[in-house]
Amino acid sequence: MTSDVSAPPMLLNICNMSKSYKDYGSELRRVASWLLPVPMKQETTILHDINIQLKSGEAVGLVGENGAGKSTLLKLIVGTLKPSTGSIQVNGSISAILELGMGFNNDLTGRQNAAHSAALMGHTPDQIRAALPDIEAFAEIGDYFDQPMRLYSSGMQMRVAFAVATAFRPDLLIIDEALSVGDAYFQHKSFNRIRDIQAQGTALLIVSHDKEAILRLCDRVVLLDGGTVLQDGVPSTVMDYYNAVITDRDSPVTVSELPSGEKQTSSGNGAAQVTSVKLQQLDGKSAHTLYVGQRAILTVDISVFEDLPELVVGYSIKDRLGHTLFGTNTFHTKQMLTEVKKGQTIQACLAFDVNLGAGNYNLSLALHSADTHLEHNYHWLDYALIFEVVNIEHPHFIGTNFLNTAITQHVCSEQINAKPLDKEKLEHD
Repeated sequence: MTSDVSAPPMLLNICNMSKSYKDYGSELRRVASWLLPVPMKQETTILHDINIQLKSGEAVGLVGENGAGKSTLLKLIVGTLKPSTGSIQVNGSISAILELGMGFNNDLTGRQNAAHSAALMGHTPDQIRAALPDIEAFAEIGDYFDQPMRLYSSGMQMRVAFAVATAFRPDLLIIDEALSVGDAYFQHKSFNRIRDIQAQGTALLIVSHDKEAILRLCDRVVLLDGGTVLQDGVPSTVMDYYNAVITDRDSPVTVSELPSGEKQTSSGNGAAQVTSVKLQQLDGKSAHTLYVGQRAILTVDISVFEDLPELVVGYSIKDRLGHTLFGTNTFHTKQMLTEVKKGQTIQACLAFDVNLGAGNYNLSLALHSADTHLEHNYHWLDYALIFEVVNIEHPHFIGTNFLNTAITQHVCSEQINAKPLDKEKLEHD
């Protein structure tokens, strides 16, 4: 059997890794435990039996609630912590932004901190001197680059930290929530640089609560829960599951495979449930294919199994990658139902214009109280319905959103007094 030489090499291999902290009750007992079998007062396990692999050029998102073990895992990967059991193998260089300003000295300037951080990463003085102009240019903080860092805003610190971490292309780039800091311009600039270095073979490990950032950048998502890997798979599927488990943990979460191959996540306490979903044209005909700009009606039948002080009905439209393009609910439209009784059935009709680009889309439905499902989730259903949009009436356009654009042009009567370029002169100059 011959090996697949085209397969990217394994960059990170975490095998059966666990991390625990032992409490002996006093420093003396802890020191004594190095020589004698001193019993522990308590052992707290932060991570248990973690198995994660990452290949060169792959982008993996790491998600989970606060306390799930994400920060501890990152510190183990970069080597600032050691595992209690198991192994972590990294075959390449690592650059990490674990905490905003981590390792920076507030009394040093941005330039001095950048040079110091690059030196800690193992780069030579000549390499650092060559990279500093690029770091300064990318950070775009002007004269502040030579000012003490105590004068910096959090956004300015992030600019310098990100510029240093990406100035030397690492084999693995780890980013912990840094993309959520700063202005929109620098976030776009950061995304572009991340894509550039990933295209050159850098692997990414990104921790973020920004679902859209995870979906935009990642090939896989790992969901940590209580120090264990709960899911590791397709970003849209894992993020749907994560959305379900962050609500009431006593409510069941089910994942089933649809005939089309997509994974449908359903969650909720069952106090109210979606029993039927239809997408129709204005004439009442069922439609799984709609035209760009067409008016459509989403009809949702709901059964109520408990008395509810309030009931909110919501829907969202996602593209094939799981990006949410639009969503709203009856709380925000001020149409929330109150004092809903057990045994009632409700039909909600949601009419909308299909201002979408050609492609495949799916609908998620939600029944809950208040403005989100985080407090009382009665029923959340992803992939409740899949539909296609085609363009047969409008000029060609790109993108997932249709903006009915009217273009006017006016040709000025006066000509611009410009002479054509003298090609012979250019060739001789």
